[in-house]
Amino acid sequence: MSATKVAVVTGGNKGIGYAIAKGLCEKFDGVVYLTARDEGRGKAAVAELNKLGFKPLFHVLDIEKTDTVVAFKEHIVKTHGGIDVLVNNAAIAFKHDAKEPFGQQAEVTVRVNFTSVLNTCHVLFSILRPGARVVNLSSCCGHLFKINGEEPHASKLRERFASPSLTEDELCALMEEFVKAAKAGDHVAKGWSNSAYNASKVGLSALTRIQQRAFDADTSRPGIVVNHVHPGYVDTDMTSHKGPLTIEEGAVAPLYLALLPPTESTTPKGAYVWKDKTILEWTKELPPNYVV
Repeated sequence: MSATKVAVVTGGNKGIGYAIAKGLCEKFDGVVYLTARDEGRGKAAVAELNKLGFKPLFHVLDIEKTDTVVAFKEHIVKTHGGIDVLVNNAAIAFKHDAKEPFGQQAEVTVRVNFTSVLNTCHVLFSILRPGARVVNLSSCCGHLFKINGEEPHASKLRERFASPSLTEDELCALMEEFVKAAKAGDHVAKGWSNSAYNASKVGLSALTRIQQRAFDADTSRPGIVVNHVHPGYVDTDMTSHKGPLTIEEGAVAPLYLALLPPTESTTPKGAYVWKDKTILEWTKELPPNYVV
């Protein structure tokens, strides 16, 4: 078993995930795992990084298939013992002209962007080492005030998401409420926005805060930090290449969080971090000068 530090990026074969993997290869003192659900695309991404002189390792990891996450965990335990950096990047977004019914879009988007990330964390968090860094790729769409349907229901939903005592089970129930409302077609009337992606990323942001509270209480593994980040509006497949930022620019804030110094008092901690590395208050409206 190697004592080498280990960094892991999910959905690392393209876009921001690829740029994060590349940045970790440049700056992280350890082994970098570029993971992807498709072996061919994942290995092709590794080959591109090899051409640049980097030597990431590849492993299949499909966040929707728990068996692949468990297999990856077992490989890491056997080969390295644990994880020091985990970047939860894998996600999906339906296009604006998607033909699927909104209820279906909601179910699939929440399943991938929230539930599958949560399940991946359930598996991999057990092998995080003391002082590990976790980065959850949220979005400007993951800000609490993206819950902006009809009032007063939206305000009540925001209060539930922002509660400092919100549990993981309660959060999962909230996400199920959104999917149910989306299928019924009354989600906006119940306070939700008319975007499945927004709801999924708000859920991920809320999850981050719950996870940090759990890490703070874990005295057996001090110093673990998790943050959620808006990487910016980036030129990727997900944005239909409409974003003005390069993937390298989109990786700046996630890399900053992944490489926070290994001290227990390090900030940010459980924070919502903007693309310029600014810490913003997730429970208050965004300042007017903060644009995507």
